Amino acid sequence: MPVNIVRVESNKQLKKFARFGYKLYKGNPYYVPELYEDTMNTLRKDRNAAFEFCEADYFLAYRDGKIVGRIAAIINNHANETWGRKAVRFGWVDFIDDKEVVDALFATVENWGRERGMTEVQGPLGFTDMDPEGMLIEGFDRLGTMSTIYNHPYYPEHMQRMGYTKDADWVEFLFKVPEKLWDKAIRVSAIVERKYNLRLYRPKSRSELAKRYGKAVFELVNESYAELYGYTALSEKQIEQFIKMYLPLIDLNLASFVIDKDDNLVAFGVSIYSMAEALRKAKGKMLPFGWWHMLKALFIKPPKRLDFLLVAVKPEYQSKGVFAMMFNHLLGNFIDMKIVDVESNPELEDNKKMHSQWNDFDKEQHKRRRAFKKAL
Repeated sequence: MPVNIVRVESNKQLKKFARFGYKLYKGNPYYVPELYEDTMNTLRKDRNAAFEFCEADYFLAYRDGKIVGRIAAIINNHANETWGRKAVRFGWVDFIDDKEVVDALFATVENWGRERGMTEVQGPLGFTDMDPEGMLIEGFDRLGTMSTIYNHPYYPEHMQRMGYTKDADWVEFLFKVPEKLWDKAIRVSAIVERKYNLRLYRPKSRSELAKRYGKAVFELVNESYAELYGYTALSEKQIEQFIKMYLPLIDLNLASFVIDKDDNLVAFGVSIYSMAEALRKAKGKMLPFGWWHMLKALFIKPPKRLDFLLVAVKPEYQSKGVFAMMFNHLLGNFIDMKIVDVESNPELEDNKKMHSQWNDFDKEQHKRRRAFKKAL
């Protein structure tokens, strides 16, 4: 049967687009579904502040009346201006292992980009770095996380077949939490604190954190991530949106903030209990009963694994031990909470500064993911 590509034009179609991955990976022991409600908020043009500077269309592939693939075509105008590219991004891409389906999906994105003056394709990427990015190319037999993409091993095979090549790679680490703090880490933290006149900020509540440093958190992300692959600065509207979305969910025992003598935020790190199993049990949906699995994982019986979600250090303090000061504080909490292991967020393979922070840990690099590119 021929492959029919349909552009998503209704909310009903968008719901099918958002849920296709759940059907494709049903029964897969490593797939962690996206949280459906978050995905819908990201894809809807009336809810995602990134549409101030992005344009996008979503496409479904049908064969014999059944959905067999999906793909998003995105142009981030700010990113293209920042990096001097004319790139159309592909994201939210999933498909059965079928050459005709894959070729039809990518031809649609490529033509969509050409029609808008683009000269290359790159992805998988989202609207911004706050969205999942990078196709898994190693670690298919490892459980995914709530903030990353999982895909079948045949995905990168199709990318190579179609002439897509490497644009950037990220690596992910799994490290064991030690039984106690290292004397070296304690000494370094004390030295850094004295030398640069820094101190830990310990918010009494999430509302205090949001009011005092909510905006500063995301401004620091903009500053510290500015030189990283494909990064585009978060807008004021996005920052306001993320403050409301994410700061109320932070567990203050799993976060650390460093400020200078003038109370300016210079570094922070945020981790979260692994929501992988909870999302699998909830099948990626809060309703009707998925909320219970999420609530249980966060507050009632948290897992012994954490995901290290986000870290940012002011550029002038990087490679000066500030990360060690911040993470030493976090590690003390992890030990007290009897956390067993922590999974890093994807880190660019050439970000040696970040990789070096884990040198003292019992760790393994257990996943690798890739952004591909192709000239149009």
